[in-house]
Amino acid sequence: MPKETIQSELFEPIGPYNHAVMAGGQIFISGTPGIDPKTGQLAGKDAYLQTKQVLVNFQSILASVGASLDDIAHIQVNLINVSDFVEMNRAYSEFFSNSYPARTVIGIAALPKPGALLTMNAIAIPKN
Repeated sequence: MPKETIQSELFEPIGPYNHAVMAGGQIFISGTPGIDPKTGQLAGKDAYLQTKQVLVNFQSILASVGASLDDIAHIQVNLINVSDFVEMNRAYSEFFSNSYPARTVIGIAALPKPGALLTMNAIAIPKN
């Protein structure tokens, strides 16, 4: 199945991967920490601000191919501290309404970006 790299104006990937690819009519977004692309730094030191930035980054990726958060079918959240679940949900609910995507939340031990409290990855199915 051919795949197409989705170009975005995000930060430089931390390793040998793309932020997102399109294949089989679906968009696969890589694990994304809450890095502000303007500064290259984490958007804040708490899960609320980092979650907001991840979802803004998702919006940017999706908009570059004419899609939106409404096209996301599934999100996986990887939290270093499961006690951040409430703050992650608070930010998350600001971006999604009644048409929530399916979601998996997993507690993990560490992330490659120092200071990152979470990452999210997603699968979107654009309507167009």
